[in-house]
Amino acid sequence: MPDLFAPLRPEMESIRDGVVLLAGFADSGTLLPYIRTLTTEAPFRHMVTPGGRQMRVAMSNCGPLGWVSEPTGYRYAPTDPLSGKPWPAMPAVFRDLAARAAACAGFGIFEPDACLINRYETGTSLSPHQDMDEADKNWPIVSVSIGVSAMFQLYGNIRGGTPLNIPLHDGDILVFGGPARLAFHGVRKLAPAQHALTGSRRFNLTFRRAR
Repeated sequence: MPDLFAPLRPEMESIRDGVVLLAGFADSGTLLPYIRTLTTEAPFRHMVTPGGRQMRVAMSNCGPLGWVSEPTGYRYAPTDPLSGKPWPAMPAVFRDLAARAAACAGFGIFEPDACLINRYETGTSLSPHQDMDEADKNWPIVSVSIGVSAMFQLYGNIRGGTPLNIPLHDGDILVFGGPARLAFHGVRKLAPAQHALTGSRRFNLTFRRAR
């Protein structure tokens, strides 16, 4: 049952130039079965940074390209380094959702070729970073939140400073591009909570145009 005393949120909100929040745009009940199937084929793993640190967020990929970490750096690769096989195909429902969200946010036609699938556990955070590994930074990033709510932290294009905190709830999509495409961003530690479909976990689909 929805919280009758929760403040109403606009369906589309311009957060900052180039940053648009689409509240409740995605249907997590439709997306979760695909996530389970995809991560059976390409299981979640904790990648290791080039500096040797294990990443807190478990992740996988689907689509023609997947984001990977290696001792020499980060890159997009057509195959899963764990299996040597191509990443699972991106479901049409994923591509359609990302395209519709980008169009609604004012970014025109968007055809992602990579989808990062992230899994957050209680206490997991994502350090502030820039998305720099895509060949053409003119394409936006489309980020879909599923399950437990999280606090997204948006900085400027220079490391440091005070972030803008953006609460993200189940079904929310955050789209950022244009002047905000290279903004530093992260996720605060996931607070203990329960969601009817995901338990204590949060999942995040991040769509990119890598090449």
